[in-house]
Amino acid sequence: MSIADNLLKYKKELEDSSAKLVAVSKFHDATAVMEAYNAGQRVFGENVVQELVDKQAALPKDIEWHLIGHLQTNKVKYIAPFISLIESVDSLKLLTEINKQALKNKRVIDCLLQVYIADEDTKFGLGFDELVELLRSEEFLTLKNVRIVGLMGIASNTETEKQIRDEFQELRVLFEGIKASFFHKEDSFKEISMGMSSDYKIAVEEGSTMVRIGSNIFGKRVIKHFKAE
Repeated sequence: MSIADNLLKYKKELEDSSAKLVAVSKFHDATAVMEAYNAGQRVFGENVVQELVDKQAALPKDIEWHLIGHLQTNKVKYIAPFISLIESVDSLKLLTEINKQALKNKRVIDCLLQVYIADEDTKFGLGFDELVELLRSEEFLTLKNVRIVGLMGIASNTETEKQIRDEFQELRVLFEGIKASFFHKEDSFKEISMGMSSDYKIAVEEGSTMVRIGSNIFGKRVIKHFKAE
């Protein structure tokens, strides 16, 4: 099946839900992204900053780019002029840097706070207590050029559906609690980004508003190594 056919399949599956499709184009070239674009896709997710910057320069400007991978503070400046959403904010230090670079670019950058929900050591994210501590901090209240629009989480890489479902449920319950406590007046705080190729159906059932799907749309990735800036 072509990229366009794959996209159509997912869009059809998601049309009865409130979940938006983020096509994860990391390690796929601009030609592949353009094929998805021509099939109507406008929201793309990238992990590697250098790759994202190169694609953004080469591709149509109405694409909505999401940074979905771990972001180092020294890389924020490269994406601050154009990024639509940073899904993977996992510290106050990073959020402060995003605010600084957003201010330099005279814009407000939308962010999701990444929450650690998996039973794995390899995942990034804030613990539940750390999340609350961040939102209560005086420093957070001074950040005027970032807007927190929701939470993101990655479930454990497991075949056990119950565990995945439990982790997604935890994130949804946390989202509802955080909204009630900190964002009850903010209509913009509405996103729960959870679910990837292997578990997106469970995520949608548990209230996901964004699913991140890559290889099932674009095919197998060709891993490239990018030089550090």
